Amino acid sequence: MTSSTSILQRIEATLPLHEHAWQNPMGAGKWPQAAVLVALTDEAEPRVLLGRRAMHLTFHPGEIAFAGGKRDAFDLSPWQTARREAMEEVGLPAELISPLGELDPLLTRTGFEVHPCIARISSALNLVVDPAEFDSAFFAPLAAFANAEIFRLETMSDGRNSRKVPHYQLGADSVWGVTAAILVQLVNVAYDAGLELQRDWKQAP
Repeated sequence: MTSSTSILQRIEATLPLHEHAWQNPMGAGKWPQAAVLVALTDEAEPRVLLGRRAMHLTFHPGEIAFAGGKRDAFDLSPWQTARREAMEEVGLPAELISPLGELDPLLTRTGFEVHPCIARISSALNLVVDPAEFDSAFFAPLAAFANAEIFRLETMSDGRNSRKVPHYQLGADSVWGVTAAILVQLVNVAYDAGLELQRDWKQAP
């Protein structure tokens, strides 16, 4: 296991960081677009910021997710979307977010193109959770998601198609779907975890 400083350095050195504008005018692409902030603490053992989605939400209530959401008309880039959503959902100011890199966008079963924005943040932040979005926010050790013993792939079906869906069992919490897929890709970069997704997340499920 490498030191955490080199972990963040490895992520920064490996992942591209373009901070490009959204490629198409809003609504012009094939898929509706969204962005998430994958915020990693700058400390001895990096932790990742996660939240429990509010139980009253129509979509994915109670699930573990990153701060993030749909592109708004005035958002110029995925990073702007991710920063705005992080401020709205957990009170994380944009000026305290230091970009490290980007993962390729992933296509979800609900038909969204999700852009993961990987960033460094301070470990000494006072987060303010918006109860309209999250019931709570918490930090989990990034290294935990490199542990193959808590990772599994489940075959799930919508009645027409079957697909492999990644799951982590993190204590009492199940982290799954696109959130788990992003974490798999990230720990494969950071820790050479060698976890397999057995699905091309650039393609529609």
